[in-house]
Amino acid sequence: MNNNYTNLKSRSGHEVALGHKSRVFKMIMLERYNQFFTFDLSNFIHYGSMNIQQFIHAHAGLPKHQIGQVLQLLQEGCTIPFMARYRKERTGNLDETQIERIQELNNKFFDLIQRKEYILKTIQEQEKLTAGLQQQIEGCFDLATLEDIYLPYKQKRQTKASQARKLGLEPLARKILQQSNGSLQELVKPFINNNVPNLEAALEGARHIIAERIAEDPSVRNYLRSIYQKHALIQANLIVKKKAEAQKYRDYFKVQEKISSMPAHRLLAILRGEQAGFLKVKVSPDNDRSIHSIERSFISNQSPSAQQIKLAIADAFKRLIHPSLEKETRNHYKEKADILAIELFAKNLSRLLLAPPLGPKIIMAIDPGFRSGCKVVVLDETGSLTTTTVIYPHPPQTQQEEARKTIDHLMNQYQIGALAIGNGTAGRETMDWLKKTFPNYTKKMYLVSEQGASIYSASEKAREEFPTLDLTVRGAISIGRRLADPLAELIKIDPKSIGVGQYQHDVDQKRLREKLDRVVERCVNLVGVELNTASKYLLMYVSGLGKGLAENIVQYRSEKGAFKTITDLHKVPRLGQKAFEQSAGFLRIRNSPNILDQTGIHPERYLFVQQMLKKEHIKLENLHEQASLLEKIPLHEYTTTEVGLPTLQDVIMELKKPGLDPRGEAITPTFEDNIRSIEDLKVGLILSGTVTNITQFGAFVDIGIKETGLVHLSQLTDRYIKSPYEVVQLNDQVKVKVTAIDLDRKRVQLSMKDVH
Repeated sequence: MNNNYTNLKSRSGHEVALGHKSRVFKMIMLERYNQFFTFDLSNFIHYGSMNIQQFIHAHAGLPKHQIGQVLQLLQEGCTIPFMARYRKERTGNLDETQIERIQELNNKFFDLIQRKEYILKTIQEQEKLTAGLQQQIEGCFDLATLEDIYLPYKQKRQTKASQARKLGLEPLARKILQQSNGSLQELVKPFINNNVPNLEAALEGARHIIAERIAEDPSVRNYLRSIYQKHALIQANLIVKKKAEAQKYRDYFKVQEKISSMPAHRLLAILRGEQAGFLKVKVSPDNDRSIHSIERSFISNQSPSAQQIKLAIADAFKRLIHPSLEKETRNHYKEKADILAIELFAKNLSRLLLAPPLGPKIIMAIDPGFRSGCKVVVLDETGSLTTTTVIYPHPPQTQQEEARKTIDHLMNQYQIGALAIGNGTAGRETMDWLKKTFPNYTKKMYLVSEQGASIYSASEKAREEFPTLDLTVRGAISIGRRLADPLAELIKIDPKSIGVGQYQHDVDQKRLREKLDRVVERCVNLVGVELNTASKYLLMYVSGLGKGLAENIVQYRSEKGAFKTITDLHKVPRLGQKAFEQSAGFLRIRNSPNILDQTGIHPERYLFVQQMLKKEHIKLENLHEQASLLEKIPLHEYTTTEVGLPTLQDVIMELKKPGLDPRGEAITPTFEDNIRSIEDLKVGLILSGTVTNITQFGAFVDIGIKETGLVHLSQLTDRYIKSPYEVVQLNDQVKVKVTAIDLDRKRVQLSMKDVH
């Protein structure tokens, strides 16, 4: 057996870095003598009877040949955005979500193999590895079942059963399990000695051995696991002495329901209450039902020995099985709740990042305030700071004339194209004053979310960009840049601080970080990045780049000037052919002499596209005038093994709109002029609002006051829905009706039913 185990590593003996932040695709370097692993003709891994493609197919339901192509592309160092966009012919047009799933399952497969190898090695070192056990482990591809098989061989601290074995009571336990009708006194007599002084001591030790054996039986654990996951109740109760502090959790002071049917957000809230020390939580099935199910498997008669087994079963359940399966069940449903919460967070973040930009304009941005004044900055078309000042149009200073003169001077001096006003404290008041004072600019004024701006202002990134500026001035800059390009600015902020989603601090942080990184990467590459103006923080999310190459690009740009064409990227230090291949299609140069540099067409297809257009008598420089001719191109005549219809259709789409941002145009929300605070609301009022957050239980809507209102899932529409996303999305403009107002808790209930 000594030669049967090898380490997991790449073909070259090390992990292969792929794309942003060195995401790892695990492959195995295998010795010829390894009897567990073999390569088939497709060069994909087998373990025992299971092929990696079969494993992924079983979990994802995708065709094996598509799985194989994705695995091969990952091995070649391709990123997920690149594969989804520029290798559609090879992947069979799989989208990013499907490719991500293949990568996740690929990693899961190898993690499972690593665990199996460790288990096999550990059992072999104990000299307990039989051929049958080895075959059972190799053929198992469910982690919970695998751990059940391993449990009896797991190294443990001293247990009651191990102490009993040292006293020589293992044979007695075996005899009791045979359930003969003989007398217990006669059965126990040979085991009485100085260390086992009497009948009860001997029986107790034997019961400990039997209890451990039952608790470690894979069939028992598997059956009970099913009972726990289907029928277990979760109970939450208030810790009475904490009642005054726990009012936030008063909806959960007394809860009892099936954990399998509990909504994920309720489970996370209860677990948060437990973590905070306000709630006592337990998870358990019907204990009698569980114990009886074990008894049916182990007790065959009514003998005195059977009664001892019955006692051992009760002990095994209470002391060994229940604590383990309770924890496992909690973890199982916590993980499911985490996944739902993270998926919802990812949807919200994606929608937020893809909010329409205003585009390159000279922007005056204002971070409003009362006592400390309104911080004003002017940004040029690239987002660079031009000037900064402070005005005091509100009480207590109320220096409105001085403020008017300052704003008027800046508008005339810099030819302001738009005004961005933060929507926090004094935001509505500042917007109203500006509209009243400068009515000609009303259509150029935008109320911009400040969520997370203070986080950015105090961050290392902000200090690096503006080391000499005050935090509030940095906040104003962030507000202006968010209007110009939400994606470019929001990627500088930890997504958890942006204020979308729910329970983001309670879910698995590693899983959340990985998911949100993928969302940011997907959004950045979907939109494309202007090579000559993008910050290093934006460039680092471009497919194939990362932090180091992003910094090199910015450094090259500052030393050599703007890039004239995409191919100039080859001049950037350490940016090799693979990085160019993976990144070039997602980069744009607005004023490049080659119009294709303004599109999402990959440079590897430039010659192909130029030849096709030439044959169709379409000139690149006149694309806008000849857009109708693009529809008439017989694409099937230009298909090849490498360039199929999916790629050609993408090419035509890009040629129709070179340089056009896919996110649409920015709009400014409108609110009721006479509604400024929660005290102004009345039940029955119909208001305009903007969806600012979506959770599993409903949508939060900004109606122009400090507090956002909640439209519960049941109030979004008359039909049954499982998710708010079936009706609304983040940033949607909606009409809502006020249904309830809680002034004490500062809560507003809204409805979208029968609102027109």
